[in-house]
Amino acid sequence: MPPKKAPAQEKKVLLGRPSNNLKIGIVGVPNVGKSSFFNVLSDTDLGKAANFPYATINPEEARIPVPDARFEWLCDLYKPASRVPAFLTCIDIAGLTAGASTGAGLGNAFLSHVRAVDGIFQVVRAFDDAEVIHVEGDVNPLRDMEIIQTELRLKDIEWVEKHLDGLKRGGRALGNNSLADRAKKEEIATVEKVLKILTIENKDARKGDWTNKEIEVVNSLSLLTAKPVTYLVNLSEKDYIRKKNKWLPKIKAWIDTNNSGDPLIPFSVALEERLSHLNEEEKAEAQKEGTQSGLGKITQAGYASLDLIRYFTCGPDEVRAWTIRRGTKAPQAAGVIHSDFENKFVCGEIMSYDDLKEHGSEGAVKAAGKLRQQGKPYEMVDGDIAYWKAGA
Repeated sequence: MPPKKAPAQEKKVLLGRPSNNLKIGIVGVPNVGKSSFFNVLSDTDLGKAANFPYATINPEEARIPVPDARFEWLCDLYKPASRVPAFLTCIDIAGLTAGASTGAGLGNAFLSHVRAVDGIFQVVRAFDDAEVIHVEGDVNPLRDMEIIQTELRLKDIEWVEKHLDGLKRGGRALGNNSLADRAKKEEIATVEKVLKILTIENKDARKGDWTNKEIEVVNSLSLLTAKPVTYLVNLSEKDYIRKKNKWLPKIKAWIDTNNSGDPLIPFSVALEERLSHLNEEEKAEAQKEGTQSGLGKITQAGYASLDLIRYFTCGPDEVRAWTIRRGTKAPQAAGVIHSDFENKFVCGEIMSYDDLKEHGSEGAVKAAGKLRQQGKPYEMVDGDIAYWKAGA
């Protein structure tokens, strides 16, 4: 008898909005360097950096090119008239203080702005500077991280309790027979599980162990603690260059205990501001001396935290990186360019970046049998190079 086929593994549904156009918000308590970071990251002066709380009220938005050596190599190969890299959309959000969940400070506005983004860059201050006041009186990044986590969680608890109360009121007459009634009961059970994770287990929603059906319910709640977090520790220039700071081991231990697996990236706004005023030659010289910007690494980490990947379209007219969510099928990937490509999808001619780099030209890739025709079931891989065929 032939061996039994292993059951097909169910594809994991992703937490968050089912979209390619995702945004990451810069979050933290006041005066930790958020707006200054936003300015150097976006190469603008949109963020209102000032030495007092709530200098930022209305969120600012910028599209940040995502560094990618593959994209640069493809541009060198094709020498296109136009080059369009992948972008990460970043939002500078007002500082959050203790009590924000009940409306203190700019609490309600702040939390609505956090709800509107898909991921979080949490800026944590680990530098001393008598000239830059701290809203809590002294520098203590662990306390600041606790404040942010507590306020986001309290708002989620309030939101979930209200939603659960409404579901239960509408669910009193539910029977066991109809599919709709069973689905509603399952939804109530999932929302109860969310509340348990937030209150009894004292964890963020993104750290729960969810089935695909449950994730669909969690996504419908737009929870603040379901958003991925990348912790950015703002050091003095001196500490960043010497890679040493008294708070870093404690911050790492706090993340390991409270939100294990979340990325931690040390950087220095002061250094980035200094580098931003140098020309390209001066920047290259500074890098030789070991002064390395952390902005590229931060942008790549934010992009990856949202489960974003990119594929490329290449030719003499244009080399372009197209942003899609991990797990996107070929027709939907084609639809990012134009809806007709998805609606009238025939197939994609696809080669991997690695194959093109190995063989050196499209012709050589084709001769090696590495140019593949892929149909509707094909799941895109990060770094694919695609040519779409669509019907009339």
